[in-house]
Amino acid sequence: MVSIRCKDCNRELVAHPTKTVSCGCPNMATITGDKITALDLSHVVMLNSVKREENKNVLTSQDIAWQEARRQRKVRKMDFEVR
Repeated sequence: MVSIRCKDCNRELVAHPTKTVSCGCPNMATITGDKITALDLSHVVMLNSVKREENKNVLTSQDIAWQEARRQRKVRKMDFEVR
């Protein structure tokens, strides 16, 4: 959950996954999901933010070795007789 504070109007905004939330002052600080916009972002303070988890490797070391061996295989070309 991302939340910000607009320094112009001192209003705290909490993000909603689908709705756009705006402070309404002349700076127009707006937050939609995890995107933050304003006319002047130097007047916006991040209170907290969401840390995204890095993609964890779901493949085992054997699966990765198999994929590497498969990738290095040659393409077999077939010759056909044209009549």
